[in-house]
Amino acid sequence: MEELIREFISQRRFAVVGATDNPEKAGNQIVRNLVRRGYEVYPVNPRLKEVEGMSCYPSLAEVPVKVDVVDVVVPPEVTEKVVEQAKQLGLERIWLQPGAESEAAIEFCRRHGLKVVYGVCVMQR
Repeated sequence: MEELIREFISQRRFAVVGATDNPEKAGNQIVRNLVRRGYEVYPVNPRLKEVEGMSCYPSLAEVPVKVDVVDVVVPPEVTEKVVEQAKQLGLERIWLQPGAESEAAIEFCRRHGLKVVYGVCVMQR
């Protein structure tokens, strides 16, 4: 897993699915942390137009560039839909934040050749 984490961290463009404008929540803290570390960040949340001054997209399909990493910060049942959409879009690197992962989502990623990191927070890397 460490080698995979290093690969993910060396990328430049992150979509944060479950981004939020609430500074108390992980979906906001992750966005701010990644921006502070110099990444291009694309917040994704169908209920918001903006997060931390950046345009927020309703789904991965609406993000205007192909991101390198899909960072997922949503409940497990939503995560399972997100990984399916990521595969359809040809996105290969999925980072499941603690609390977002499910066995079904992890198994989907493995079965479809998606690289998946889970059990560790991107902010700790």
